[in-house]
Amino acid sequence: MTALIISFLLGPALIDLLRARQSGGQPIRSDGPASHLITKAGTPTMGGVMILLALSISTLLWADLTNGFVWIALGVTIAYGMIGFVDDYRKVIRRDSKGLPGKIRLTLEALVAIAAVLWIIELLPDALSTTLAVPFFKNVLINLHWGFILLAIVVMVGASNAVNLTDGLDGLAIVPVMIVAGVFTMIAYLVGNTVFSNYLQLHHVPGAGELSVFCGALVGAGLGFLWFNAPPAKVFMGDTGSLALGGAVGAVSVITKHELVLAIVGGLFVLETVSVIVQVLSFKLTGKRVFRMAPLHHHFEQKGWAESTIVIRFWIIASILALIGLSTLKLR
Repeated sequence: MTALIISFLLGPALIDLLRARQSGGQPIRSDGPASHLITKAGTPTMGGVMILLALSISTLLWADLTNGFVWIALGVTIAYGMIGFVDDYRKVIRRDSKGLPGKIRLTLEALVAIAAVLWIIELLPDALSTTLAVPFFKNVLINLHWGFILLAIVVMVGASNAVNLTDGLDGLAIVPVMIVAGVFTMIAYLVGNTVFSNYLQLHHVPGAGELSVFCGALVGAGLGFLWFNAPPAKVFMGDTGSLALGGAVGAVSVITKHELVLAIVGGLFVLETVSVIVQVLSFKLTGKRVFRMAPLHHHFEQKGWAESTIVIRFWIIASILALIGLSTLKLR
């Protein structure tokens, strides 16, 4: 509720400020759907600043600040948001949709992820520090040793960029992010509670329950942003928001030992990412495209689906995947 109220209070002034400072709004990709050059032109970006402010202030107000997991999640979120901010800034100043070079962006994200996972390993119990838990099984823990660092990097960087790829239509990314955050609010509380984790036969992570405050604030901040991002959007979250939000859920999944569950709950983001990979590989190998346009939501736009139809149907898919992910808590 605090994050939601902060979003409502800061939103109008922040949007006016962004519109005044951004001549012409966010640059629209020339290789995207032609309709976007008309319907999206002039809309300001960097709305992710609103999400980050609401999320950060709420977390600092209500979370236990002696808990290291809270600082890790918040640190990854803010760091990824700063990377996204630089990316958005370059796009706006140069009036170019390319922004920060991909290699530089990925390198910075990986460095943040390395620092985060080393801290996570330090705080986790020895039995869980470098292991991968397998959903649907009670006691399966695969010890990856130092390979766990690589896995965590892939999860955080992958989640961050997957949300970024999905953020292409008004409201398309933020609602699935809120759904994922809502699921991990419950997961974090359960794995952090000795009684519930024992009853559900989950791997107990002492201190992880405090992340339910962080995830709850993320849901509230997302709701506040959606108020202004609902079609037709008054502001885009930009890379400032999408990279930060993906990094946030990625970090929480690593801490709670539910990395594979994130792939299920956030399956919509996985699907969007896979569509891009398939499109690129197919074109390079055969010269042919599998989809009319990638990511996947643009394919359906090219097929003539209305934007609202795509967005709502993707929300439904995200909700179904969330239920499947929640089922892993009991089906063991």
